[in-house]
Formats: sequence, structure tokens, C-alpha cells
Amino acid sequence: MLAERTRKTEGSENRALPKTGTKGVQPRRGFLAEAVAGKRLPVRHSVVRRVGELADELGLEVYAVGGYVRDLLLGRPSKDIDFVVVGDGIAFARKVARLLRTRTVIVYERFGTASIPYRGYNLEFVTARSESYREDSRKPEVRQASLETDLARRDFTINAIALGIRRSDLGKIIDPFDGLGDLQRRIIRTPLDPVETFHDDPLRILRAIRFATQLEFHIERRTKEAIRSERERLRIVSQERITDELLKILGARRPSIGFRLMAETGVLDVILPEVSALRGVEQIGRYHHKDVFEHTLKVLDRIAAVSDDLRLRYAALMHDIAKPRTKAFKEGVGWTFHGHDEIGARMIRDISRRLKLPNDFSRFAEKLTRLHLRPIALVEEGVTDSAIRRLIVQAGDDLENLLTLCRADITSRNPQRVRRHLANFDRLVKRIQEVEEKDRMRAFQSPVRGDVIMKVCNIPPGPLVGKLKKMIEEAILDGRIPNEYDAAYEYLLQIKDEVLKQAEQGAGGNQPADAAESAADAAPAENAGSQGA
Repeated sequence: MLAERTRKTEGSENRALPKTGTKGVQPRRGFLAEAVAGKRLPVRHSVVRRVGELADELGLEVYAVGGYVRDLLLGRPSKDIDFVVVGDGIAFARKVARLLRTRTVIVYERFGTASIPYRGYNLEFVTARSESYREDSRKPEVRQASLETDLARRDFTINAIALGIRRSDLGKIIDPFDGLGDLQRRIIRTPLDPVETFHDDPLRILRAIRFATQLEFHIERRTKEAIRSERERLRIVSQERITDELLKILGARRPSIGFRLMAETGVLDVILPEVSALRGVEQIGRYHHKDVFEHTLKVLDRIAAVSDDLRLRYAALMHDIAKPRTKAFKEGVGWTFHGHDEIGARMIRDISRRLKLPNDFSRFAEKLTRLHLRPIALVEEGVTDSAIRRLIVQAGDDLENLLTLCRADITSRNPQRVRRHLANFDRLVKRIQEVEEKDRMRAFQSPVRGDVIMKVCNIPPGPLVGKLKKMIEEAILDGRIPNEYDAAYEYLLQIKDEVLKQAEQGAGGNQPADAAESAADAAPAENAGSQGA
């Protein structure tokens, strides 16, 4: 139900609600304790075992590495399985494909890698390599190398752990950079010098922040300092890769972790300066406003606790984006942000275009930002059926999402004030349910269609048809007639002569409201009173 759905955001910043695909959740037991104790891990995945058996047949050194091993240790599900081959990774991948009886092998010759999509998994095979970088690119020159050299080139110690999969080393952990210790300490750290690591491949800056967010780990001090010093290098990274990391941060259990890290390190200034501009509190005399950045992150985490919808999370991040541009101080009143809903919606269009987000992301966030003050205003101004109908029509299929965002947006340091606003909001939601059930207003349009209007009024297609439809819709929204075909048809018969007469006289184009009022005055009382405000 609508009310039940929107109530879930209260206090949700302090709990994680179960939901499909939740990032950061560890639903299975990991094997970190066994690995730290020096024990071999159980290798149960059938594909991994078959790859290991093939490596034995061919006499090749092959290991599972990276995120698959990390997630195995932490007990996290993983759909990507990475293998490093000391030898020709591409040739080995093709033999694996034949073993698995699949024809799809995606090859990247320049980097010595190949991937195989297989039964919902992505198997990636990498030739053990070393890397060198040019100043103006994050794409490396690669050379074949040993396993230890390959692990050293990886981004973080927790991803630089290898797992033996052949008969001789099955389940054995190879950990030259103490990735196991960093998993225990919940630390993100680079295997080599972090400044060089981030300078060579600046996308790793965002990957560090993303892993810290998803795993709820801390970034080690030297690594964080290097992120700060190398952040401008992000400008050589393609926007698509940056946006991909941003969306993964948004998809985490607590996205606020990542956005605070980006703010602390200056990364936010580089990739999302509009969000960075939300930071800070300004005070004049006894008047000060809340830190819009911290408020936004609180709203974002509340939304993340009840919804996996990335569009809704993005809307939460953007809903107050125009407050810095609209902030004004009015003596005796305090700080105001008039128009930040409409201006924010326009800003979102430009930001989304720059981020190269899908159009539906942008349209959704624009719509919710444009409307996010309306429900709160209804609570404060008093609720009429007519106002509720207009909100239902404006929100359309996104009404539940809008109300979820608005409820999450109720924040204050005063618990009594929050409780009072939430109680008022719950009453509004109940009224919306009642009106919606009574009126069936979703995807609303005039029950009398244009072809009927043309036939009844004997007029051709044109603006006059639209005016008559609009007058019928306004009468329904105002509660003067019910949202039913017969009532709308009868209303059309009552108003058509006056409207057509004014149109003939050349006055109807500018005065449809007058015609509607005069027709409404002539309407029977039973129609006018069928849905009072």
C-alpha cells in the first residue's frame, strides 16, 4: 500500500532493510579466518575447478585472482571470476571456451586479455603482465611477467590475492602484499606507492572510494593523501568510466560514505562540483541554514535503505542541487531558497547530459525535483481534494517514488518537529489514497476523447478541441464533476454552445476559463456537488 511504502523511510538511516541486490551485504560465510590461519580454502565452484583441471592438463600456471578471491574470503556473492595465466591468457581462454562448449570469446589483444560470458558469469583471463603508462593516458603498455609482478600492478592489496586452482596448489592463498591483513583491518591500500598508482591510472581514485563505500572499509592514510594530491588526473578519464563508478557508489548500502570521501579528498570538486557546492553553513545574526550537503546525504541514505532504484537515489542526490544558486537572506525571515525546485530541475538536465546518464535518469530526477515541495506545501496549506487531484495527475506513475523522496526529505535536529511533520505527512498520504481510490486519477485525461468532442460539436481537429478537453479535465480536478464518462459527456453538452459562440465571435481563444465558469454556474447541483473539496 502507498502509506506503508512511504512510512518505511522513518529512521531508515539507522537500519538496513532487506532488498534484492543490496550492496555491502554478506549473505554467506567467508573464509578469511581460515586463510589468515594458513589453511587452504575449499574450491567448490565447478567452473573454477574445471579451469584448474585444464591448466593441469596443459602444464600451465593459472590462478584465480582479484575480486573473486576477495569476495570468497568475505563471503560475498560474485558473478565475475578473474584468472591470471602465466603464459598466453588468450590462447588458454579459447581452450576453456571449447571445454565449456561455448563459442563466445571476447578478445583484447593489446592487453593480453579475453572474457567468456558463461551461464550468468563473466570469466576473464589475463596474461600475467607488467604495465607502464604515458603521462596523457591511463591505457598501459603491457609485457608478460611473473605472477608476483602481475599482483604488484593491481590496484589494491585486497585485490592482489591469488588462489591456487590446480591439483598441486588447490585452495592455497598467495598474498605478497598482506591483502589478508587489510581485509581483517578493513583497509583500502595500494600494493605500491599510491601516488604513482593513482598518477598512472587515475580511475583507481574512484575505485578506492567505491570499494570503501561498498565494503564499508577505511582508506589508509597515505592512500587517501595520494587521492587528494592526484585528483586532478581524473580529468583524463573518460566520462563513461567516471559515471560507471559513481553509479556503483550510488548503489551501495550507504552511498553517503562515498560522497563524504569524495568531498574530503577534493574529488567531488572535480567530478560533481554542483554537489560539492552544497557544503557549508552560512550564518547572519541568529539565522543560519542547515548544511545542505549533509542533509542531502541523509536523504540519500534513507532512500537507499528502502529502494534499490538508482534513478530514485540519483533524484535524492539532486533534489536540492539549486539551493546554493537560489540562497538569499531576508531580514526578519532568515534564509530562503525560492525557486530551487524549478531551477534545480533545469540544472539536472545539464548535469545528466554531462555525466552521459540515460535520458530516463534525467527525466525522472527532473520530475521529482520539480515536484518535491508540493506534498509538503499541501500539508502546510491544508489539503483539498482538488489540490490532491492535481498532485496525483502531475506525479502520474511516479507518485509513490515522489512521496518516498518527500518523506525522506523530512529532517531536523529537533525530534519533536520531525515527529510532527511525519504525522502530518502520513495524514496527507492517507488522503491521497482516499482520493486516488475514489477518482482513479493515475494517467489522467478527459474521459471524453477528442473524436467524440468533434462529433458532438461538429468541429474539425484543432485548438478548440483541446480547449474543450482541458475544460472537462479542469472540472474533474476541481471536483465539480466526477471522473466518469457520463458526467463528462453531460458537462460537454452544457458548455459547448457557449464556447462555440465565443469562438465564432473571436473571443473564445482567450477566455476558456470564463466559458467554463459560466457553464459551471448552469450545471445541475447534483453534478457540482458530487465530489466536494
